[in-house]
Amino acid sequence: MRDVIIIGAGVSGCAIARELSRYELDICVVEKESDVCEGTSKANSGIVHGGFDAKPGSLKAKLNVQGNILMEEMSKTLDFPFKRNGSMVICERPEEVSGLEKLLEQGVKNGVQEMKILTREQALELEPNLADGVYAVLHIPSGGIVCPFEMNIAYAENAAQNGVEFCLETEVQSIEKMEKGFRLHTDQGTMEATCVINAAGVYADVFHNMVSEQKIHITPRRGDYCLLDKTAGSYVSHTIFQLPTEKGKGILVSPTIHGNLLLGPTAIDIEDKEATATTAAGLAEIMEKSVRSVKNIPTRQVITSFAGLRAHEDQGEFIIGEPEDARGFIDVAGIESPGLTSAPAVGLYVRDMVAGIMELKEKKEFVETRKGITRFKELSMEEQNELIRKNPSYGRIVCRCEGITEGEILDAVRRPLGARTLDGIKRRTRAGMGRCQAGFCTPKTMELLAKELHLELKDIRKNGRRDAQ
Repeated sequence: MRDVIIIGAGVSGCAIARELSRYELDICVVEKESDVCEGTSKANSGIVHGGFDAKPGSLKAKLNVQGNILMEEMSKTLDFPFKRNGSMVICERPEEVSGLEKLLEQGVKNGVQEMKILTREQALELEPNLADGVYAVLHIPSGGIVCPFEMNIAYAENAAQNGVEFCLETEVQSIEKMEKGFRLHTDQGTMEATCVINAAGVYADVFHNMVSEQKIHITPRRGDYCLLDKTAGSYVSHTIFQLPTEKGKGILVSPTIHGNLLLGPTAIDIEDKEATATTAAGLAEIMEKSVRSVKNIPTRQVITSFAGLRAHEDQGEFIIGEPEDARGFIDVAGIESPGLTSAPAVGLYVRDMVAGIMELKEKKEFVETRKGITRFKELSMEEQNELIRKNPSYGRIVCRCEGITEGEILDAVRRPLGARTLDGIKRRTRAGMGRCQAGFCTPKTMELLAKELHLELKDIRKNGRRDAQ
């Protein structure tokens, strides 16, 4: 009987695991995929939202603003990249200014600071490539950008450092209530826990409905994206939104934390919880709508496209709490945008709930900080030379597009919750994320993985479970 089992190793589940790892608890994170950050958390905009869009008084609004405030501190503590680049919401006609005013009013009620409506001329001083049809903008200086992979992995690694067990490639098939606690039947055996935290993304409704008569329903909402080369990364400096609709904040144009330009997402409700393939129609919609925000986008510099699924609950609100008929089972469901921004606050919010279920005794030896992979190309020449002298593997470039060394790849494999697949290497180091999209570095990366994991080359996977290959 464990104290806590967390279902799902996305950013919410890992943020909760890290926060609970402060205490003398037996904690396990159960994830059906072969790595953390394999679901919604791996395919999103990487935007740290200011908090102006959520309905005042809602849980989304509260956790969005708290998470935004916490993000800078957490990025330093856990060593993941974050930048407060600011956001803009555009409108195209005078009659739409009232929409910006409504967002401004909501943001003020939510506690967002320093927002202001700018005229077209004022906005152009900050963003000269705004589309010719832009009439006015709402400027939100507190908006930011983050690397969603590195953030998710940072939380997971620090949780693992502090004793949390991660049971990867373990799929929960059913859950039953016991007199005290819950029994989880998985494809790897049976597990029991006093408290279960359901952070299963688009599958959170499935697990909730196994233990509660108060049913919820989550719709997978597919979002297609286009990613442009770093040569286009400085085309805008802010994250540029359009006026939001009932399906979200619309198509955005934004720099990424690593210097690319990102367009998207679409918002297409589907039934299949695994359907992450892009569509021609979705990509065409991105191209058609993004030019309403920013003119002359160099779309010929698109290097890849991808799609992710957001977990949209029918009420459009985060569901975080215990069902009345399943005490000890904590839902963290419906975590769509601004879920990434809210994750640091979600960890604290759920910790307080767990404290109401069991006694939390702080560890004396809790490791507060985590150091990420050394980024060779970010070092000075003197630091690079010194590092190579100590470890010659940093003198061998594997990924030419991103300048990633053999030393970085080996670190990604050897560290806590180390990479076991090509995508695991990619998300930890960016090897394969550049202009050639892994065309040149894949063979060498496979060789390094095979050697470190004592596998044959034929057994190295791009992603996915071993038994699914």
